[in-house]
Amino acid sequence: MSPREVFLALVHGVAEGRWEELPDLYAERTHVVHPFDPLRAPALRTRDELRAHFRPGGGGPDLRRRPDGITIHDTADPEVIVAEFEYRGTADGEPFALPGVFVLRVRDGRIVESRDYFDHVTAARIRGRLDDLVAAVKAAGQAGGGDSGPGSSSAVA
Repeated sequence: MSPREVFLALVHGVAEGRWEELPDLYAERTHVVHPFDPLRAPALRTRDELRAHFRPGGGGPDLRRRPDGITIHDTADPEVIVAEFEYRGTADGEPFALPGVFVLRVRDGRIVESRDYFDHVTAARIRGRLDDLVAAVKAAGQAGGGDSGPGSSSAVA
């Protein structure tokens, strides 16, 4: 699959809840970061870590979403694309929009690197976990932590 096809499979797979299939879009050894995650969780580096990342948490709102406004920019490197989009949908019947930008490197039809930019505060609000996120950020600040590296793995809507 081309980088464009892999990206489309990823965002549609997330929207449709095909959690078991998503890790197979990534290379066995990969590097996935979420630079805007306020908790700065470490990069996801293996399919096993991605399986855990994509595993549904349960107990959240009735979340329905679809990718919208997709614009894919090719780069001088044929392995790399920059994809702008947003998830639009409802959480317990309330509408939301969550914009995102992914910078993906795809080699041999698998994601080997990804920088996934989302508004994690909005994502937490959509999932009914804003209070949990605020508490975790406060706790990390009080512990003198909260910046464990350049990337993150917190789940988004």
